Amino acid sequence: MARGAKTGPRTARRMAPVERALAAGLVAATLLGPLCRLTLPLRAQAAPAEKSSATQQSRLDPKFKGKLPITELSEDEAILHALNRLGYGPEPGEVERIKQTGLETWIEQQLHPEQIDDAALATRLAPLPVAGMSERQLLAEYPQPDAAAKMLGITVDEYRKRMDALAHPPQGVAPAPSQLPQEVLNEISDAKVLRAIYSERQLEEQLTDFWFNHFNVFANKDLDLWLVGPYERDTIRPRVLGKFRDLVEATAKSPAMEFYLDNYLSADPAAFDRLKHAPPAPKGTPPVGARRGLNENYGRELLELHTLGVDGGYTQKDVIETARCFTGWTIRAPRDNPEFYFDERVHDPGEKAVLGKKIKHGGIKDGEQVLDIVSQDRHTAHHISLELAQHFVSDTPPDALVERMAKTFEKSHGDLREVMRTMIYSPEFWSRQAYRAKVKTPLELVASTARALGADVDDAAPLVGWIARIGEPLYQQLPPTGYPDKAQAWVNTGALLNRLNYAITLASNQVRGSEVELPPLLGDDAAEDPYQALDRAVSVFLGGQVSDGTRATLEKESADPHALGINAAANARQASLGVITGLVLGAPEFQQR
Repeated sequence: MARGAKTGPRTARRMAPVERALAAGLVAATLLGPLCRLTLPLRAQAAPAEKSSATQQSRLDPKFKGKLPITELSEDEAILHALNRLGYGPEPGEVERIKQTGLETWIEQQLHPEQIDDAALATRLAPLPVAGMSERQLLAEYPQPDAAAKMLGITVDEYRKRMDALAHPPQGVAPAPSQLPQEVLNEISDAKVLRAIYSERQLEEQLTDFWFNHFNVFANKDLDLWLVGPYERDTIRPRVLGKFRDLVEATAKSPAMEFYLDNYLSADPAAFDRLKHAPPAPKGTPPVGARRGLNENYGRELLELHTLGVDGGYTQKDVIETARCFTGWTIRAPRDNPEFYFDERVHDPGEKAVLGKKIKHGGIKDGEQVLDIVSQDRHTAHHISLELAQHFVSDTPPDALVERMAKTFEKSHGDLREVMRTMIYSPEFWSRQAYRAKVKTPLELVASTARALGADVDDAAPLVGWIARIGEPLYQQLPPTGYPDKAQAWVNTGALLNRLNYAITLASNQVRGSEVELPPLLGDDAAEDPYQALDRAVSVFLGGQVSDGTRATLEKESADPHALGINAAANARQASLGVITGLVLGAPEFQQR
């Protein structure tokens, strides 16, 4: 469907009253109670019949696990654990496929995403031209309303009305694609969700989201609306398994980061007096702009968030000295063809020292030397390792694991692939304690539900709306800290109710632009009996593992008349597969990863 033909707001369809009542009843019945009380890492809740001893688990086929130190999980558990932690959950049939090829084989493929064919994803992204546009193209195709209105000789209000009329023409007239800037955010958000659902490079997508969040940029800060998409695509994604030093420099020189933290305005206050006596700049040199002074934003966030960490041993003096080193790092033609530009004229040429080390090179190399210093610092190795372990292992990862990852970081000079390999090949990653120990973020929840159902998503906009409703509007986290990566941020009654509502709505085929077929997953006869439908849904979507409390609540709700339909032909009560499946996908065991 053409985007211009879409109607209604970019939010998911409201639930029917019956489904909303069901969801509210479930919350009251404590289906999601364990998550509401969550403050520490979750522990796996396996059904007794599914439990196996450590001795049995250690006998996994060597061809299946290779060198992976899996001793506490079964084959199915290990595969589900890998798919949920290193990706966005399993697709139908994916567990069986990995059983055949071996889990280590799958993991090694994921660690080398450049070797994975992702042509099917490219087909999904083709209707979203914004996803492949440069900053210059975006500014030209989706101009700022004030600039566009000025060119047309009309007011901004008149321009907006004209765009609205083109998008909503009279009946029988094809709508024109929107050229309003909001369309940029719409399409990059759609593309992010489609990538999470359909990319074969699942680890790369998880890491792209992780590193974007680490080097967060707020899309709704003026110019960043046009910069954030290329920032994630061209700055973050190609470097998620490369050297950290390369990644941090790429973000430092990104127009998106320069604009977000205002470093493009940072200048030596004395520069403007020097310029009064300087010879004229060569033709084509960008204007130096208005008189301004030092801006500490980037210097502070580089030390506190991007590298050393809040306890990284730096001082306010180091923040100021770092900011001085990055004066002159700016943007050329920011509203036409934004690109990084070093302006020597406003750079602070004075002596500087950061973390006790003298900065001696001068010019652009001052900032590059700071990046060398902080990338090699042991505090950075620990900070990055801790954040990766918190994202992929547990909210409170074992200190010993973090230390081993940090040593790998230092030994490999910040090779992020090797740091990930140390984590993945650790016994802590595959421990029973780590299994289902994380709560899915809204993006992870929406994507993993669509993957589990094998949903055919023609229009991702409603899914983007659900992610926002559950609490994570994409690219719209204002603070440079990014979204939290711990359970407490995502666990509250309102958010959990929306999670359950989403699962029921999608499984019931009531999300516009997404189609789900449950009989191929649960069996053509699953609807004949609600308990049979429930058992199959628990087996398919939860690997047969569910706590006694969750099962009791699911059985009670599945027997509710609202979860049953009437088969007019047979004049018999039958299970509503959508509602029962949604209840299972709303259970704590699916909300955990």
